[in-house]
Amino acid sequence: MSLAVDLSSKWLLVSEPAPHVLHIELARNPVNAFSSEFWRAYGALFDRIASEGRDVRAAVLSSAIPKLFTAGIDLGDAAKITTGGLSGSGPSDGARSSLSLLRDIKDFQHAIGAPERCSFPVIVALHGLVLGLGVDIAAACDVRYAADSTQFSIKEVDIGLAADVGTLAYLPKITGNHSLVREFAYSTAMFSATDAKDMGLVSRVIPGGREEVIGAALKLAGVIAGKSPIAVSGTKRVLLHSRDHTVADNLEYTAAWNSAALQTQDIPETLAAAKGRRAAKFAPLRSDAKSKL
Repeated sequence: MSLAVDLSSKWLLVSEPAPHVLHIELARNPVNAFSSEFWRAYGALFDRIASEGRDVRAAVLSSAIPKLFTAGIDLGDAAKITTGGLSGSGPSDGARSSLSLLRDIKDFQHAIGAPERCSFPVIVALHGLVLGLGVDIAAACDVRYAADSTQFSIKEVDIGLAADVGTLAYLPKITGNHSLVREFAYSTAMFSATDAKDMGLVSRVIPGGREEVIGAALKLAGVIAGKSPIAVSGTKRVLLHSRDHTVADNLEYTAAWNSAALQTQDIPETLAAAKGRRAAKFAPLRSDAKSKL
């Protein structure tokens, strides 16, 4: 039985196109607008995959809608921001309203940042329109591929707020052109896949559309899934630590991490497989994991 069993829900389609690889598709017609129900389900899905110990070693995130990745936040939910928060409780004064909004914003950030909490890499395949929240979603993934016709916009200023779910936190860390990031964030101007690659937001621009970029992302996911899960998960953890710490701090962290990780059986298995000219076979990360649920 597939690792994807029972994971699909109303607006999220999950399949296992290759061993140890999940394909997660956003599927809320007509434009993948994120209501509070949708983004909560999105975060819960990634956290569930991690907590259940499914033997997933890479995932691809994409849109099931041919013409776009997402139009961003549902405007109905956006309107609630100024009326006491998404809970709809409508506190009677500004101080209480701010506390309600603080909880909503932090919950939203936690949900959209869920791919970062996974032990496995998440590769996002972008195509069509990637507006507002779509940039937040992409920024929280490990690897970002875009079809060559993809159009982006950091849209939040157009609805009267600073992007607060991840874009402004991630982009200065993951891109190399701060001037270009600020230009697009302040102006909300549309920018192309080539612009996104120039600033460092995406690593590859794939000729074609939805099918081609998903195919490229799945190919990379298959390569990653064939590597030692101890090595890949450790690499992800160390890279995340490096982003937010000094070189000296990261070297200390890596030494502590590898003092345990180097005891893995994945190393002799990798060497034996190379010597025998065969594919390596690795155990799941967790002893309670089930390869097929």
